[in-house]
Amino acid sequence: MPLFSNASSYTLPKRLYGAAELLLGGMLLISLGKGLPLLMATPANWGVAIGFYTFISTLVVIFWPYGSLGWANRVTLARAVLVALVAGALADNAFAGGIWQWLAIAVVALLLDGVDGWIARRTKSHTRFGARFDMELDALLILLLCAGLLRLESLGLWVLLIGGMRYLFIVASWQFPWLSKPLFTSFRRKAVCVWQVVALLLALTPLTSHFLASLLATSALISLTYSFGFDVWWLYRKSKHSKQN
Repeated sequence: MPLFSNASSYTLPKRLYGAAELLLGGMLLISLGKGLPLLMATPANWGVAIGFYTFISTLVVIFWPYGSLGWANRVTLARAVLVALVAGALADNAFAGGIWQWLAIAVVALLLDGVDGWIARRTKSHTRFGARFDMELDALLILLLCAGLLRLESLGLWVLLIGGMRYLFIVASWQFPWLSKPLFTSFRRKAVCVWQVVALLLALTPLTSHFLASLLATSALISLTYSFGFDVWWLYRKSKHSKQN
């Protein structure tokens, strides 16, 4: 299944309109970055942040050729700006010197996760693109938090599995198409996702000891492995049942 639904039949002016809004997002990135000298301290920090935002914007231009982004997607775009700053601060370990600022940006990006969905429901503008845009940003932010924890606490490369497991799941679905089938709505899945984020944020705070950070990260990985394992098992059984019928 493609990342987002494509609609190449839409006109160039509509794409340019969306690109103009993305350009405003880039200006917001520069403005916020200038107010965070501890995090955007070197050309490398700026290069990574702008590179991440450019990559995200390119995908939006390709897969959202409908003109105006709408308010829900604009909020998600603001989240993309914050995620790009989180990524940029990882370069040269700049985030270590401004860890509280870095965590605050990550927390705001996570809190906005519920705002764009609320706006989409209130304005009846919910789209598959918006839902996927939102979900991909969540996954990217979690992976970036894992990278920060790896550098800050030196827990080992296994920490990246917390953020990388979803991407491994997607890659596996290329070989086993039954993994890409729809899943049932699950409170368990949502609870594990929330704990995953909370555990990473707590592990990253300077107030948390190395041992406690290791325990928090381990609990996040174990709960996530269980959740993914259950879903894989359910999808496998469903595929077998479908073949038998």
